[in-house]
Amino acid sequence: HTLVQGQPMGHDKDGLFRLQLHWLILRHFEKKARLAPLGIKCLSLVFIDKVANYRSFDDEGNPSLGKFGVWFEEAFHKYANQPQYRNLIPHAVQDVHDGYFSEDRRGKGTQAKTVWVDSTGAAARDDSTYQLIMKHKERLLDKDVPLQFIFSHSALREGWDNPNVFQICALRENAMS
Repeated sequence: HTLVQGQPMGHDKDGLFRLQLHWLILRHFEKKARLAPLGIKCLSLVFIDKVANYRSFDDEGNPSLGKFGVWFEEAFHKYANQPQYRNLIPHAVQDVHDGYFSEDRRGKGTQAKTVWVDSTGAAARDDSTYQLIMKHKERLLDKDVPLQFIFSHSALREGWDNPNVFQICALRENAMS
């Protein structure tokens, strides 16, 4: 796909989002190749329109990837297998990306299940990704921690800052669309 200023791309929104993920991952690998020898870990953020586009759960609570997660893993494999990037990221693809979303516990006792919800980001939940991103930023920057791509439905809390975020990608329509 080629984007041309002033020409609409709305007819192939999924194609545009997929292209954005490819671009983000390629730039991530390029920056990582430059920064890793200096001991700097590269992070990328992806803001999405709906949690279900990244991850969902079946009735038994088993997680599955939504289309953004599937596209991410396809693109990651593509670039990770290019000769100049091979072995640059020594972690499994499923370990290098995760989401930070508000969760809603539905039901009681052993019948309770977690439902990931689209939110404004105001409600922070005590899950491992939240803890890593919001509470243990120094650990997030450790090269031995595989997480490098963070998916979120909304902006991370006000005041969240990390100097190692080198790319930000928005996979959602803007108000002008």
